[in-house]
Amino acid sequence: MIDARLVLALSEGGLVLPDTNQITVVKPPVDARLVDLPRERTCIIDGFKPAYDTWKTRDYHCETELTSPNAATIVCLPRAKKEARALIAQAMSLSAGVVIIDGQKTDGIDSILRDMRKRIEVSAPISKAHGKLFWCATPDASVFADWRDGPTLTEGGFWTAPGVFSADEIDPASALLADALPAKLGRDVADLGAGWGFLSAHILTRPEIEAIHLVEADHMALECARRNVTDPRAVFHWADVTTWQAERKVDTVVMNPPFHTSRAADPALGQAFVRAAAGMLKPQGQLWMVANRHLPYEQCLQYSFANCFEVGGDTRFKLFHAARPKRQVRR
Repeated sequence: MIDARLVLALSEGGLVLPDTNQITVVKPPVDARLVDLPRERTCIIDGFKPAYDTWKTRDYHCETELTSPNAATIVCLPRAKKEARALIAQAMSLSAGVVIIDGQKTDGIDSILRDMRKRIEVSAPISKAHGKLFWCATPDASVFADWRDGPTLTEGGFWTAPGVFSADEIDPASALLADALPAKLGRDVADLGAGWGFLSAHILTRPEIEAIHLVEADHMALECARRNVTDPRAVFHWADVTTWQAERKVDTVVMNPPFHTSRAADPALGQAFVRAAAGMLKPQGQLWMVANRHLPYEQCLQYSFANCFEVGGDTRFKLFHAARPKRQVRR
């Protein structure tokens, strides 16, 4: 964890932080204790809404993207290598002082350290708690120009960005769900965990749709969705699906819920999506959902809906159609 490594770097490793101006921390783990940083000068960068909200409740200044110059930058590595490199390149271009890189071995910190040593002088790494922390005192943006990356138009004709789910191609589970959706979905639809907008774009081919709500916790994914879904009937919500509430009940919910909060599968997250879906539907509303075949959603669906059927799928995925949310679940 960054807590232990940062303490060692400051007390024994020779790391010195600036006495004035902003210190930016990019994507720190929400359970990190940044007690060695001056709270009044610390800015947290995180585009994931639940994490953003958590840091806000701790009275930190928060932003969704690394855009403003700062005196020092700490980059906590995400799992996606392209995203990690892009964040490091941004930090190099925006930091007036030291750039610090921290990450677990499972997040690829060793390969990032090797790659950076080929380009720039860095400190000896601080190794502790199954991770490493190192820094460069003199950032050089030009050396990492080829690492810069952002929203780009793919060969498939959609906008995406490093770190966004299914950034390189259309997700096969979402494609399976899109093909299974009926012609009539009602006037108001919610796409939960909308990502870069594939399902919503498909649904908006139906003329009877009056509004589709794209609800997505990943700020960058939602920015890509705004470029991919330009229909005026689309309404974009940067929000945690499990707490978001529609202004009025919707006719249909579609979703391909996430099932990872770390490297291990966490079916509780998808189950929370099911309960949220039931809570935002009209009494006769319906849910269309795709999930990995091994994930246990049947019991939650049966608890939340009067009618629930597995309506298709393949060896990897299963499709569900549920209708009539139960009263104890509806908000």
